Amino acid sequence: MLDIVHESFYKFVHIADPEACTLALREITQGLTGSILVATEGINGMVAAEPDALEAFHAALLADPRLTGLFAGMNFKRSPCKTRPFFKMKVHHKPEILPLGVEGVDAIGRTGINLSPQEWRELITQDDVVLIDNRNSFEFKLGRFKNAVDPQVHTFRDLPRYIEAHVDEWKAEGKRVAMYCTGGIRCEKTSAWMLDMDIPVYQLEGGILSYFAEMPDADKDWEGECFVFDNRIALDTHLQQTDTTAEDVYAGDPDEAWRLQRAKRLAKGSK
Repeated sequence: MLDIVHESFYKFVHIADPEACTLALREITQGLTGSILVATEGINGMVAAEPDALEAFHAALLADPRLTGLFAGMNFKRSPCKTRPFFKMKVHHKPEILPLGVEGVDAIGRTGINLSPQEWRELITQDDVVLIDNRNSFEFKLGRFKNAVDPQVHTFRDLPRYIEAHVDEWKAEGKRVAMYCTGGIRCEKTSAWMLDMDIPVYQLEGGILSYFAEMPDADKDWEGECFVFDNRIALDTHLQQTDTTAEDVYAGDPDEAWRLQRAKRLAKGSK
């Protein structure tokens, strides 16, 4: 086991000057590895380092005057590493931190109904709930909540078409929608978009990673492993890295060949 740990985080918050924020983050992440995206709608990142370095990063996020307290209260999801998750540190300014493919979605202060892991466990047993896996199809195949539906999407931008094709049917049947993703960010943006569809939308607060961290018996509800977008590839329900390889995840699916090639490059420390 390495001395470094992995952290993922995000926050939907209005950033008036994302370029200045990006520059500040590049400075305070020196010594870390990972990837951070910055946009006017907020921040989305994954980093890895020794615990002391991560604590210093947290403090700098709050103390740096260029960031003006933007990220106060942001939740960090931590997991151990036996493989180095990243080899470089990249901080980029993008138009969106998470492109849904729908114009004008405002996830700042608008979201569905957040449920704690225990509340989630109780909800997903209800007969009037449609349980949607808000991730890519290859992630679903590796592991999922029991009885979840796979929308069979290859990218997040594909999801709106699935929702639009089924929402009237769900409403006619008196269904409620429950959705989950790895860390929570996809569900926050999707539920913000769905708020005007006149259907209750629930989401797992903190995503799968928080569920695993807070529920020691998560394997009662979860089948398989959880894919993660770094060199570790997959985690079990105790947040421990498994022996699953990128080839295990992507091999045999020509639509995902580019992801396999990218995973191989990242594992070697190249772009």
